Amino acid sequence: METKDWFTSWFDTSYYHTLYKHRDHDDAQLFMQNITKYLELPIDAHIADLPCGKGRHSIYLNSLGYQVTGGDLSKNSIDHAKQFENDRLHFEVWDMRKYLENKYDAVFNLFTSFGYFDDDAEDLKVLKGMKGGLKESGVLVLDFLNVQKIKNNLVQKETKQIDGITFNIEREIKDGFILKHISFYADERDHSYTEKVKFLDLEKMKQYFKDAGLTIINTFGDYNLNEFDQENSSRLILIAK
Repeated sequence: METKDWFTSWFDTSYYHTLYKHRDHDDAQLFMQNITKYLELPIDAHIADLPCGKGRHSIYLNSLGYQVTGGDLSKNSIDHAKQFENDRLHFEVWDMRKYLENKYDAVFNLFTSFGYFDDDAEDLKVLKGMKGGLKESGVLVLDFLNVQKIKNNLVQKETKQIDGITFNIEREIKDGFILKHISFYADERDHSYTEKVKFLDLEKMKQYFKDAGLTIINTFGDYNLNEFDQENSSRLILIAK
């Protein structure tokens, strides 16, 4: 059974975290080191990490010395992250479509946490909300997948076995979305979820950012901050003010 928003139900399950448990923490940490250095963020900077999931980026950013606030719609993820809180690291349940109440030196939207909505206006709300949460000199970092490379190398079917669960994964590009259908049997019943991410290339992103009143100041194509190449880059990383 799915609720209206696919991410509300899927991200709140334990199975989501099982499927993605092998994500590369080294990659994430390398990116955080490189981006904070590139932005020349002072150590007293306050960073918002939206959505933060279980807090892996937030926790690492905090370990570098930054004050970090992580927000996520998934109560289960926030409950998990709260065990890592300290006086300069806080987590709260947060819908990123809502305006940010505080002002931050930087807002990070990481690991393809954008383009979830059928209606463009909802995605614009996310960007406008983040823009509203930036200090005058604040900067937004949005880390998205490179849709063109995904399209060129689409793995239509694969199976992953993790912790005794066989995840059957099918991918397709349809109606302006990259769809990832995930089905598996666990805890004595069948489960199925579909991840939906809008097919947003650089041109479409530029229009979104313009409509949200954001100015793109740089684009990168990977976590080493190499130049963006539409055919070959693994990521589309946008830096905006």
